Amino acid sequence: MNVEITRLPSGLTVVTETMPHLESVALGVWIKSGARNETENEHGIAHLLEHMAFKGTARRSARDIAEQIEDVGGELNAATSTETTSYYARVLKDHVPLAVDILADILTESEFDEEELRREKHVILQEIGAANDTPDDVVFDRFSEVAYRGQTIGRAILGTPETVKGFTPPQIRGYLSRNYTTDRMFIVAAGAVDHQVFCKQVEERFASLPTMPSATPVLEPAHYIGGDTREDRDLMDAQLLIGFEGKAYHQRDFYCSQILANILGGGMSSRLFQEVRERRGLCYSVYAFHWGFSDTGIFGVHAATNGDELPNLVPVVVEELRKASEQIHQAEIDRARAQIRAQLLMGQESPAARAGQIARQMMLYGKPIPNDEMMERLEGITTQRLTDLAGRLFFDTVPTLSAVGPIAQLPSMEEIAASLSLPGVTTKKAAG
Repeated sequence: MNVEITRLPSGLTVVTETMPHLESVALGVWIKSGARNETENEHGIAHLLEHMAFKGTARRSARDIAEQIEDVGGELNAATSTETTSYYARVLKDHVPLAVDILADILTESEFDEEELRREKHVILQEIGAANDTPDDVVFDRFSEVAYRGQTIGRAILGTPETVKGFTPPQIRGYLSRNYTTDRMFIVAAGAVDHQVFCKQVEERFASLPTMPSATPVLEPAHYIGGDTREDRDLMDAQLLIGFEGKAYHQRDFYCSQILANILGGGMSSRLFQEVRERRGLCYSVYAFHWGFSDTGIFGVHAATNGDELPNLVPVVVEELRKASEQIHQAEIDRARAQIRAQLLMGQESPAARAGQIARQMMLYGKPIPNDEMMERLEGITTQRLTDLAGRLFFDTVPTLSAVGPIAQLPSMEEIAASLSLPGVTTKKAAG
C-alpha cells in the first residue's frame, strides 16, 4: 500500500496513493460533516450546500465550472450522506492542478447567488418529489424516521419542501463556516499522483479555509427507538424493511455484523436469497445489510414482493433470523470473508473507489487500514460469536418495520414482535 499522509500547517490532512501504472487521478475533498450536523431549522441544508457549491464562485460561473472540467475530459461530482459530504473529480494526470483549483474554488469562494439559489431550490424540490415517487427510497426514509424518531440522524437527507424553500444565503454560509473547517476535511488522491507536488498544490489553493469552526458543530447522540410505519399505496409491489439497532464503527461487533449480514443476505448464495426467493419464490428481491455510524448502526432486511405474499414472506424471514441465532456454519464465514477480500482488492483497481475507501478510513479511524489488517480483524470471528450476536440483535432489541405499497395483508407489528419474543413496541401509522 503506497499511501502517504501529510498534515499541513493549516490542519488540513492530505493523503495520496500513487498508482504509477495509471494515466488518471481520482481526487476529492471529504468533509466529516453531513446531514446529521444540521441544526433543528437546517433540515436539508447540507444537501443544498453541496448543490450550491457548483453554482458559481467569484472567479467562475456555474457554466465555467462545468465546461472547464469537461474541456479536458474530466468529471466532477459531489454527494451528501448522513455523516459526511464529498466533492470529487477524476482527470488525466496532467490536469490535476485544474481539478484542485476548481475544487478549492467551489469550497472557498462560492457566492451563493440569490437567483442561482432560487433555481437550485426548484431542482431539489423536483428531487424530493422524485424520491417520494420511488417506493424503495420511501421505505428507507420512513424506516430511519421511526427508528430514530425526532432526531437529526433519522431525517431524510434531502429535507422537506418547506425547509428547502426557506433557506437563505446567510444560513448556507453559517452551516459552511461551522462545518467546513480544516480539522474536519481530508483531501485524498489516488492514481498517477506525486504526493509532494499534490500537497503543494493543495496548500496553495486551500489556504483560505477556516481552521476553526465559527460555532461548535452539531452532533446530538443517537438514540435508537424502533417502531412501525406503514404506507398503503396502489402499487404493483410492496417494499418491506425489517431492521434492528446495529453496531457503530468502533464497536467490537461491527465487523461481526458485516459478516452476519453477508451470510444472511449478501448475495445469491445467502440464506435469505436461497430460502425466500429461490426455494419458495416469495419475492423478487431480498437482501440484508448493516450500516455503521459513529455511535449507532442499523441491521436490516429488505424485500420487494407482491402484496399477497406478505403473510407468507414475513414468517420465513423471521425464521431465518432465528436460525442464524442457533447455527452458523464455518463454510459460510469463509465465503463471506472471501467476498469481502475480493471487494477490497477489486476496489484497489479503481482509483475512484480507492480514494473513497481511504477517505472513509481516515475519517473513521484516523489512518488508512491495510488489507492484511482488515482481514485480520475478520479472522477472529467464530460461529459462536455470530450466533451470539444474532441472538442479541434480533431477539433482545425492539425491531423497526417500514412498509410501502399494497400492504393490507402485512402481519401486525404485535404479531411480528411476538414471533421474535419481543416486548410491545411503539407504533406509528403513516397516512395512506
